[in-house]
Amino acid sequence: MTLIKSISGIRGTIGGHVGDTLNPMDIVKFTTAYATFIRRRGQSKSNQIVVGRDARISGEMVKNVVCGTLMGIGYDVLDIGLATTPTTELAVRMSGAAGGIIITASHNPRHWNALKLLNCEGEFLTAADGAEVLALAEADDFEYADVDHLGKYVFDDTFDKRHIDSVLALRLVDLDAIINAHFKVVVDSINSVGGIILPKLLDELGVEYKFLNGDATGDFAHNPEPLEKNLAGIMDELRGGGYDLGIVVDPDVDRLAFICEDGKMYGEEYTLVSVADYVLAHTPGNTVSNLSSTRALRDVTERHGGKYSASAVGEVNVTTKMKEVGAVIGGEGNGGVIYPESHYGRDALVGIALFLSLLAQKGKKVSELRKDYPNYFIAKNRIDLTPSTDVDAILVKVKELYKDEQVNDIDGVKIDFADKWVHLRKSNTEPIIRVYSEAATMEEADALGKKLMQVVYDMQ
Repeated sequence: MTLIKSISGIRGTIGGHVGDTLNPMDIVKFTTAYATFIRRRGQSKSNQIVVGRDARISGEMVKNVVCGTLMGIGYDVLDIGLATTPTTELAVRMSGAAGGIIITASHNPRHWNALKLLNCEGEFLTAADGAEVLALAEADDFEYADVDHLGKYVFDDTFDKRHIDSVLALRLVDLDAIINAHFKVVVDSINSVGGIILPKLLDELGVEYKFLNGDATGDFAHNPEPLEKNLAGIMDELRGGGYDLGIVVDPDVDRLAFICEDGKMYGEEYTLVSVADYVLAHTPGNTVSNLSSTRALRDVTERHGGKYSASAVGEVNVTTKMKEVGAVIGGEGNGGVIYPESHYGRDALVGIALFLSLLAQKGKKVSELRKDYPNYFIAKNRIDLTPSTDVDAILVKVKELYKDEQVNDIDGVKIDFADKWVHLRKSNTEPIIRVYSEAATMEEADALGKKLMQVVYDMQ
């Protein structure tokens, strides 16, 4: 059983002992700490906090504890029901709330859940703010409201439409071109909230669709991370013919992967690359992705005359860097598109609308479009952590071994070679070390990753 407190929020498995998992006692503690932080920070005059959740089986239980706790400390609750992460982020901004809590463990398996914490801008807390929340939780010195000052509860499920309307209003969403292209797609929404909002979006875009795993039961039909090894069902559907594109989202719809019309993966890394190419063609500027993302974004950015910058892994790290360098588009290589003209958050709805605009204007098949971009291959490996694993010692060892190469240590250790790279870092969301490596072939990328993994195994 696991409880992880990081820049990505409070994430854990459901059930088990207090302090070891995401159970009601710990949910109360961290929710109270967050509400106390928001009140002390005083950045908003609003007394309302937005709560949204994905369709996980544990979601209703967690939501009830969160809402009751917020009301107990004196905050009004705006419950937007089953909602995507980007919808909840936008709801904070649209409602003028003091903050928001998203109840989702994103790509983690069904027995996980999490509290993702937002500020009054509908953006994730910074690392420093998150650390303050954790310190408040550890101090456990809370004061709740008396009976005359308890918070109120309001339910409002209209934000899906408001989110979709905001996407359709974006300057670069070419609605006429998409409608005239008469796209036919198949979608895997992994039995979560994508099955609720994406049909509404596709209807507005004039796209014909078929959904796999479209019922929002939270009982995921396969591992919810949108990687090729988990997507045999939709890939087989596309191989049967009759579709222009496959669309895959994770349970909270902030990650987006495409599948070509022939059933082959487009490559989740190339979701951002393609959307960035489209945005940069119309809006010259800079881009940002994290250290574990493909070099292809750098290549495309420079081709358009812009400057590429890398950030530490974690959405808030990406958005912070984007604001610093004035990036017009950015995100993460896991299929996360961040388009500031919409909001500073990964948003699969924005990614779908911009990608379909690009595809419609190009008039190409998806497999043909993919050939427009530099061809790199990323191997994504992992090492499960044990209680005795000394991650810091491992990273120091790796830095020493490769001290003559270009090394970046702002987040784990990334070693850049002339024609490839490898990045080792402790995950923010799982008890693992992620080992990502990129090269000109998958075999070379995987061999580089495995070489670094052996260094870790030799130290355990």
